[in-house]
Amino acid sequence: MTGTRQFIISLTALTLIITLGSLGYILIEGWDLMDALFMTVITLTTVGFGVVHPMGKTGQIFTIGLIFVGGGFFIYVVGAIVQFMVEGRLRIILGRRKLDRQMNRLKDHYIICGYGRIGKVLCHQLTLHKKVDFVVIEKNESMIPVLEDEKRLYIIGDASSEHCLVRAGIDRAKCLVAALATDTDNVFLVLTARQLNPDILIMARSSYKETESKLRAAGANLVESPYDMGAASMAQKILRPTVTNFLDLAVTRKDKDIQMEELPVTEKSALVNIMLKDTGIRQKYNLIIIAIKKADGDMEFNPSFETVFKAGDTVIAVGKDNDLMRLEKVLNPA
Repeated sequence: MTGTRQFIISLTALTLIITLGSLGYILIEGWDLMDALFMTVITLTTVGFGVVHPMGKTGQIFTIGLIFVGGGFFIYVVGAIVQFMVEGRLRIILGRRKLDRQMNRLKDHYIICGYGRIGKVLCHQLTLHKKVDFVVIEKNESMIPVLEDEKRLYIIGDASSEHCLVRAGIDRAKCLVAALATDTDNVFLVLTARQLNPDILIMARSSYKETESKLRAAGANLVESPYDMGAASMAQKILRPTVTNFLDLAVTRKDKDIQMEELPVTEKSALVNIMLKDTGIRQKYNLIIIAIKKADGDMEFNPSFETVFKAGDTVIAVGKDNDLMRLEKVLNPA
């Protein structure tokens, strides 16, 4: 039996006993409702007050029965109510502490500020990528049940406050997304976040074109308008439906047989200073290398077989998820 159900049953039984006790005194002794209720309550609680009115033998026998039947049960019910209230509060406290412990262990995670329509979709996409950890900061307390049902790490509070950002581990975070409702709030959030962590990657949502420059001046590395992106995506689906369908499958991870991933090349990789033709990537991993982003930012599309892997490169490959993970272990060994 759950604590909530036990609490409801106990409260219902207590109400029934008080009602029957009061009704008994009314019928046996002829008292009015207030006197009967008062006598029932002081009998059940055993507070030791005197009898309200002189009683006959039948009334005395009824009182003895009420003491034996209801007295002990009343104590049990009160204990159950107190237990329910204490345990409920403890669950909240312990649940919050568990979330805090999990957040304190995070490193190179993402901080999502705002759990509205944009924030929800963003978190869903990040969830599809199992290697990504993130924390949600949401001001609206009514979103707590939703966040808990979706098993999000979350903080309820003002995302632009230093206290909330520090709790979210901004000093250890890899990226912060400012997806608050208004551009003004996002500008202030970006300013605060950039002061707390000068090196963090900040992406900000912009509803108006003229706000983009302000967000960049405040410290945002990337500024995106969901309306512009949505319109551009709709146009591409009309003009290039097959291409966009392929990208949807590869990027959104809807199809496990087709995945697109970016894989960093580190100094420890055995493929550093090796030409693409000698890596055996196509034969060993059954992957297609679409492009290689060099350390200076240049993008080399459809790299030739003589392209040499260098530390700091980022390889963009297409293939199955398991094959991509195998290549990642070679390019970025632990």
